[in-house]
Amino acid sequence: MQTIDWNDFTKVELRVGRITAAEPFAEARKPAYILQVDFGPEIGTRKSSAQITALYTPEQLLGRLVVAVVNFPPKQIGPIMSECLVTGFHNSDGHVTLCIPEHDVALGTRLL
Repeated sequence: MQTIDWNDFTKVELRVGRITAAEPFAEARKPAYILQVDFGPEIGTRKSSAQITALYTPEQLLGRLVVAVVNFPPKQIGPIMSECLVTGFHNSDGHVTLCIPEHDVALGTRLL
């Protein structure tokens, strides 16, 4: 494992957002959803592609809090421009489970 220093870590903007829309990403090479995530008034709503279809339906995602990296440059993924990276972990079956706050947190709150 490569080590980083505190300054490296502070460059990553990990923020809490709420999923406000989730729809199947039909053009994706691997099954995925297009998510709209609201990070509050300072950051606004950002779009992301997420390969989380094995464990979540679009209906289960609506209103859910997530943790995402918001300071990566936008990335073209097929026909959409991804504006944040929603975080998660691979479980023992290789499916992604979301990294989520255990309790309510204000939108846009930064992980430190």
